[in-house]
Amino acid sequence: MTGATTGLRWRAPGRAPTAGLVVVAVLVISLSLRGPVVAVAPVLARIQADLGLTAATAGLLTTVPVVCFAAAAPLASALVARTGPEAAVWWCLAGVTAGTLLRSAGGTGVVLAGTAVIGTAITIGNIVVPVVIRRSVPPSRAGVVTGAYTAALNVGSMITSLGTEPLAQLLGWRAATASWVVLLVAGGLLWAAATTRRERLPASAPAERSGTAPRARVREQPRWAPWVLMVGFGGQAFAYYALTAWLPTLLAERVGQSAAAAGASSSIFQVLAVVGALGVPLLLSRTTPVVALAVVGACWLSLPLGLLLAPEQWLLWSALGGVAQGGVFTIVFLLVVLMSADDRQARRTSALVQGGGYALASLGPSVVGAVRAASGSWDVPLLVVVGSLVVLLVGVGSVALGASRRVPDAG
Repeated sequence: MTGATTGLRWRAPGRAPTAGLVVVAVLVISLSLRGPVVAVAPVLARIQADLGLTAATAGLLTTVPVVCFAAAAPLASALVARTGPEAAVWWCLAGVTAGTLLRSAGGTGVVLAGTAVIGTAITIGNIVVPVVIRRSVPPSRAGVVTGAYTAALNVGSMITSLGTEPLAQLLGWRAATASWVVLLVAGGLLWAAATTRRERLPASAPAERSGTAPRARVREQPRWAPWVLMVGFGGQAFAYYALTAWLPTLLAERVGQSAAAAGASSSIFQVLAVVGALGVPLLLSRTTPVVALAVVGACWLSLPLGLLLAPEQWLLWSALGGVAQGGVFTIVFLLVVLMSADDRQARRTSALVQGGGYALASLGPSVVGAVRAASGSWDVPLLVVVGSLVVLLVGVGSVALGASRRVPDAG
């Protein structure tokens, strides 16, 4: 990001109905920006037995997409720049559909190839969604739409997590994992309806009209601001993926839960992210981004610190941590939207933040697992997670200080 932002821009009021349809389409599409990755987890044992995979190879089915989120970010950014946001969404939909079908159709090599295609295509969606939000909604609605986008990611994960195993019992794991293309088809139909006439999704939003300028702006950002935001997001993603991978095992070993109970208990951490994603825009409408970050950051820190000091209260810590991780994601991507004066800036900032952030995230499960093995307890691994969350608060907080006293009203 270079130079100063020139202020937030929004669409002419006469195009609001089309903008609304664009938002609905983006939210439905977002159901498939994490769901296909999560879908294999409930049936991983079935896949492993059917294909004769080792545990390490089976683990690649969930780790490869996260690596793609980082490695494919520059490619995805270049594609968005070359084709434009509208076409980039189609590339995302086509890629996730093709990868999902490919993953369910062959042997080990084909399954892994399909997984890589899914991860690469989702990366395009990760990069382009903030661009679409920036150009499609007025700043007064950016917080709500960004929160809804974050919630849709988690809802998509929940739907596929809950539905894949029952479907596999009826149809087998291949048909079960492939069946989620119905969500992609629904998203594609809505996107086609929203963008039938190209002028309804212009290359750049019209200038603000006199008397309608939004109250919220992001002050001039130094060149290092996107890099610091990237490191902060990396701290968030590192903690999230580390706890996603190890929380069931931690609960089983530290609290004494059965493996089944620990898996069910850890789902609270995932489910309540929806509450944070939708609640943070309301909080942001009443206070500054720094205060909002402090609130959700304290909730985030309560999870590893609570498990360290009072593990018997795991339900409370998991609930607070779940709300917080969804809320922080919303704050980070709202900052990406508000920091960007145009599509180019939004694309580049989104690619940088996510590319570097997910690179750090991919280290989370292995680093925490290695520390657990070396230390022989969960105390030091939990302190590693605490450290990553401190990085999050310092990185995102320093960028949030550049925001105005109040962000746009959530309502």
